[in-house]
Amino acid sequence: MDNIAGTKSTLTWAVHISVLALVLLWLFPTMGLFVSSFRTGDQITQSGWWKAMFPAELTEQFRAADPDENRIETEAGVFVVEGDFRQEGLGGEISTWGTSSRDLAAYAPGDTADLGEGETFTVNADGTYVWQGNADQIEGRGQRVFITALEPPEFTLANYDQVLLDPRNSEGMAKAFFNTLTVVIPATIIPILVAAFAAYALAWMDFPGRALLIAAVVGLLVVPLQLALIPLLKLHNEIGIGKGYLGVWLAHTGFGMPLAIYLLRNYMVGLPRDIIENAKVDGATDFQIFTKIILPLSFPALASFAIFQFLWTWNDLLVALVFLIDSSGETTVMTKQIVELLGTRGGDWEILATSAFVSIAVPLVVFFAMQRFLVRGLLAGSVK
Repeated sequence: MDNIAGTKSTLTWAVHISVLALVLLWLFPTMGLFVSSFRTGDQITQSGWWKAMFPAELTEQFRAADPDENRIETEAGVFVVEGDFRQEGLGGEISTWGTSSRDLAAYAPGDTADLGEGETFTVNADGTYVWQGNADQIEGRGQRVFITALEPPEFTLANYDQVLLDPRNSEGMAKAFFNTLTVVIPATIIPILVAAFAAYALAWMDFPGRALLIAAVVGLLVVPLQLALIPLLKLHNEIGIGKGYLGVWLAHTGFGMPLAIYLLRNYMVGLPRDIIENAKVDGATDFQIFTKIILPLSFPALASFAIFQFLWTWNDLLVALVFLIDSSGETTVMTKQIVELLGTRGGDWEILATSAFVSIAVPLVVFFAMQRFLVRGLLAGSVK
């Protein structure tokens, strides 16, 4: 029944489901990053991005007003401090509260907490509070209170303002953006140019040792990147390159060359032999065949590798740290700048999400733009 015209085979359905699963696996993290970039840090830590459109139960820490400036003595000799936590940023409906981090939900709204020796603290449902005690108790810092409230969804542009518009961050981010482009563009073009010539030679030119070269290229695919970092850096220092753009270009070229040659050579081998033989009969040289026939027909493979190389070099941090970034910070790339924005604590998840989404904006544009040209190249390279 699978062979009946108009019906789809089981394999076709399996391919469609697999493609849909891959698309969802790529789409969900991207959507999560996009949504999280507009949320506050407290909301990110308390609930997932898929709950961004629903009220979230958040626990925040507040302190009562300064007793030395706000306490009032009653006729009975009791000192009282009154205030409103909503004026300090509390939002939503209070569900529970507590005075110790060990028991955040010790009291309900309206309950009075006994702090010992006649000292009490009351938090009402509307966010107002009353702190009572003697002169020795109502002094120093304000009483610490943990309030759990059901807060409505909140979205903000403050994250993007801090990352892109804050002078302390925007200057570094802009410099890192152009530094990354300075690294990525040559590191994408150079391997393609060199690999295209090498792939044509390995695919269509007969010379001694060609099989050994193909085997060497395949073997280099399994060489770990980390294994070659230090020896390559020592070589750069010995020949006078050191840390700089030239060194990182050569490093990315060397690390991407085996895969580029392997992909392009396999694609060029599959091109129709008749076209190349007819061109040679007409007197075309190898260079003319390469530039006028092979390159146009190989555009899909070239575009595919360009996408992979661009994404890899744009998101790279390890190679940039080893071959480019120095103590001056003049050559900092986007990935390193994001780490610096996080600071030493690493808890500013909203800044991480915003910076990460800013950094993937260019790769997304390049991917979709090259995908359009990829389809055009497939149609242009088709033969009857």
